[in-house]
Amino acid sequence: MSDDRKRRLVELDATKQMGVLRRDGAMAHIAMPGPGMRGLLAFQPAAGSLLAHLVDTLLRGPSTLTPAERELIATFVSARNDCSICQTTHGGKAAAHLGGNAELIRRVVVDYTTADVSNKLKALLAIAEKVQQSGNEVTDKDVALARKEGATDVEIHDTVLIAAASCMFNRYLDGLATSAPDDADWFRKQGRSGARTSVFS
Repeated sequence: MSDDRKRRLVELDATKQMGVLRRDGAMAHIAMPGPGMRGLLAFQPAAGSLLAHLVDTLLRGPSTLTPAERELIATFVSARNDCSICQTTHGGKAAAHLGGNAELIRRVVVDYTTADVSNKLKALLAIAEKVQQSGNEVTDKDVALARKEGATDVEIHDTVLIAAASCMFNRYLDGLATSAPDDADWFRKQGRSGARTSVFS
């Protein structure tokens, strides 16, 4: 992340950070039945149901990684991809799991190495950061460090898959200029709802 982008994120308070949309005011490239990911999934229901199941499995299914940790990985990768909708939506869900601690989410996005998270999560975020750039960037050393910090092979696998899936969804949304309300409260409500029920309900 560039120093300029770090400064911009630091200057944003937690509420603004979770409500600013990169495509503010823009029209979607195709007509969809609703905003955000829900609109895309409804546009192509056959594929949409499979995609929704994938996300629910990765972020809400059984795992030794907590829902908050998994949402933080998705938020972090989405921020690296500059996908405002995914960053704010997953950030809202992570905040809901963390008792509203948006400051922790901001710190992870700005510089996870200094954030108040476990060393294991930091090592997994390092892998996720490499995946966001290119899967080929992940090295044996990255994996060894994650294992040293207590990550299991399943957790390493799931981190890579969450990061890769986040990149796909980021490009899916932004590639169609998907719209969403420019309203921080809307994202907070989506986060609270998503933390309790299905990701896209």
